[in-house]
Amino acid sequence: MALCSFPKTLWIFLVSLLLAACGQPPQQPKTIVSEGTGGTAFIGVAARANPVETLVSQHPFMAGHGASTIHGDGFNSDVHMAAGPLGINPQMQTRRGSRLGAGMCATITFNQQGQLLALCASLAGFRIELLAPRTLESLAVFKLPGRPSTFQALVNMDKSIVMTDSSGGAYYYLDDQDRVVLADSQQRIVRLSHYQQPDGQWQFSLDGSWDLSKQVPNDCQDWGNWFPSGECDPITAVMPDKQGLIWWVTRKGRIGTLNSNTGRVKNIHLEGEEIQNGFSVAPEAVYIVSDHAMYALTTDLYGKPEIMWREAYDRGSERKVGSINQGSGTTPTLLGEEYVTITDNADGQINLLVYRRQPTFNGERLICSVPLFEQGFSATDNSMIGFNRSIIIENNAGYSNAYQQKDWSAIRGGVSRIDVREDESGCDLVWHSKEKVPSVVPKLSAGNGLVYVYTFEQQPDSGEVVWYVTAISLETGETRFKVRTGSGKAFDNNWAPITIGPDGTLYVGTLMGLVAVWDEPEPESIVTGSL
Repeated sequence: MALCSFPKTLWIFLVSLLLAACGQPPQQPKTIVSEGTGGTAFIGVAARANPVETLVSQHPFMAGHGASTIHGDGFNSDVHMAAGPLGINPQMQTRRGSRLGAGMCATITFNQQGQLLALCASLAGFRIELLAPRTLESLAVFKLPGRPSTFQALVNMDKSIVMTDSSGGAYYYLDDQDRVVLADSQQRIVRLSHYQQPDGQWQFSLDGSWDLSKQVPNDCQDWGNWFPSGECDPITAVMPDKQGLIWWVTRKGRIGTLNSNTGRVKNIHLEGEEIQNGFSVAPEAVYIVSDHAMYALTTDLYGKPEIMWREAYDRGSERKVGSINQGSGTTPTLLGEEYVTITDNADGQINLLVYRRQPTFNGERLICSVPLFEQGFSATDNSMIGFNRSIIIENNAGYSNAYQQKDWSAIRGGVSRIDVREDESGCDLVWHSKEKVPSVVPKLSAGNGLVYVYTFEQQPDSGEVVWYVTAISLETGETRFKVRTGSGKAFDNNWAPITIGPDGTLYVGTLMGLVAVWDEPEPESIVTGSL
């Protein structure tokens, strides 16, 4: 593109975004506006709690269960210990995430005080925000460098470009000292702490920074590099292993470790393979899925990644609608101490795959390959819930993203529970729900036995798309209740997760920000009378 031919109106647009983005102070909540009033505010009846026990072990270098990553923990179990809403007089608070348009808060973790650490987005880039629970009051903000994909989306006036980029911080983790650890768009791993000042105000501070640009190519098109000639390979995810090494992966198949004490970096390269999902960590290995295969890795004495085992899967012949690449759309989910599960990308109908994790196992690692959903209408680009021997998975077929979605009838929906047999002879479908869950990262509340998803209903007369937080029984698959959040694109969750706070508040990111839902039981009636 010749600079002299660059449209003047676009220059003005880009400059205005930059000026608006500079030095944004914490903003108090501004309500997300619904496009309509259609749909019933509450569907169903309040549920009874049916707590369940889980086998996930605590990671020594990460925050507690359900508080440390987009998927809750190092196992990527998507299980929260806290009891989520039961549908008892549900209350709701919404918050616009940005004054620059969009503003989705994609990843939520919780510090030991129960405050939210949220990675939120706008057209100007990502930032980490410290938010008060339920009220969503902004307490502090740390702005991250803009991603190359954001620049490219602005230049091309195509917001969908950012939807195929999982880099920039979404797969961050909260460590055992309440510090955010992420990889930014400048190929650095950074660590952020937050603290309260004597005047009561909160503030972020940079607690550590490690430059990986010597190991990871960074010739990316951005504001300062309009005509790159080299390779651009963004870091997509970070997580520590059980020895404290920080593992990282890039889109183009680089896998490495960082020793944060010495600064030593070691890495390998999976030539010709992409990694666009997060990864999982167990005591025996780190589990990573590329667009070709499932990997278990460990390190040598110097911290260099080594492949323990590799299992190729059916990657199909093309990228499915809504998928980032031609491969598995799922972050590996660990089940207890025995199994790891992903999906493949087979044509027509994807399959749920469950593998044995034991490092010294010599037989067939694949326990089962279960066809999912309907032939021709089968896809998922989200991690599944992993609970003991049970797997909960949703069907995302027919959904692209909030910017491009036009045909809502193309979404067939479906949520399934599949259990691994005790004798490991295979896996069985336990139940199937017909709820339409286009894109949310679902969560299980171990505290009450409910699976939370984010569903929609299109109104037959107006075509209005109404969104609901929906609770499904883990035991039976029956829908217990639905809470209406709003309607229209602003309430489309656009691949963001559901997250349950330690106080039981449920949060779900939407295109325009963040929604909080919680129970508020009415006071018991006081009966008075004369003696």
